[in-house]
Amino acid sequence: MPVEHIKMPELPEVETTINGIKPFILQQKIVDIVIRQKKLRWPIPNDLLSQLSGKKVQQIERRGKYILIIFSHGTLILHLGMSGSLRIVDPELPPKKHDHVDIIFSNRQCLRFTDPRRFGAVLWTTEDAMQHPLLAHLGPEPLSAAFTPTYLWRKAQGRKVALKTFIMDGRVVVGVGNIYACEALFMAGIHPQKAATKIRLADYEKLVAAIQQVLAAAIRKGGTTLKDFVNSDGKKGYFKVHLKVYGRGGKPCLQCDTTLKELRLSQRSTVFCPRCQRRT
Repeated sequence: MPVEHIKMPELPEVETTINGIKPFILQQKIVDIVIRQKKLRWPIPNDLLSQLSGKKVQQIERRGKYILIIFSHGTLILHLGMSGSLRIVDPELPPKKHDHVDIIFSNRQCLRFTDPRRFGAVLWTTEDAMQHPLLAHLGPEPLSAAFTPTYLWRKAQGRKVALKTFIMDGRVVVGVGNIYACEALFMAGIHPQKAATKIRLADYEKLVAAIQQVLAAAIRKGGTTLKDFVNSDGKKGYFKVHLKVYGRGGKPCLQCDTTLKELRLSQRSTVFCPRCQRRT
């Protein structure tokens, strides 16, 4: 499958998933783990059941697009990959082809990990999860106090990379995926191809506000409807109806009626309005 056709769950989808599963598994003990396919992006640890049997979930957090299920003695690190989902189901519900892992709790709830493309991850660490190789290099959360216009402007100095590519770099800021990068740049009125180093601080103020606004709105609405994404109760997210540019190349701009343009940036579809988002 070409890279451009792959649409993975983004930050709002992951946040929605956490909000959905938390009421069912928080402070619950694990009684069994059924692994039907251990070969995901990285192999599932062989000792996962022995590590977690009888252990209680203390907290569930998100770091970027990673889901952290925290125990007193370590952290289960989950990633949904490009098409994965986590759902709460009856443990007696027969698994389907791509239902690779079941985590069964003392309250008879089953957390089922589904991943058709097997690019997701189920990993375990007894060390500080934030120092795990997958997490240690990540930039600040976009909805946190650390993500400020001044921070982003300073990180951009000397960076000639296209602005859209820059804000999608997880080392700069986590969780600003392709869909929401397009939407935020449109909202801020900034051309996606403009070099990051050439953006004024005043425009970074607009961009940071736009990123935070579009992500917060998507979280409230349950994420973006994608071909493969379903949230924790098996329903599609429904933020797609609010998208102003993503997926609308060739259609009229909702603000000025100009035909939206589509181009490729870092192998990603990028839609923008040539009038509302001038490059100069």
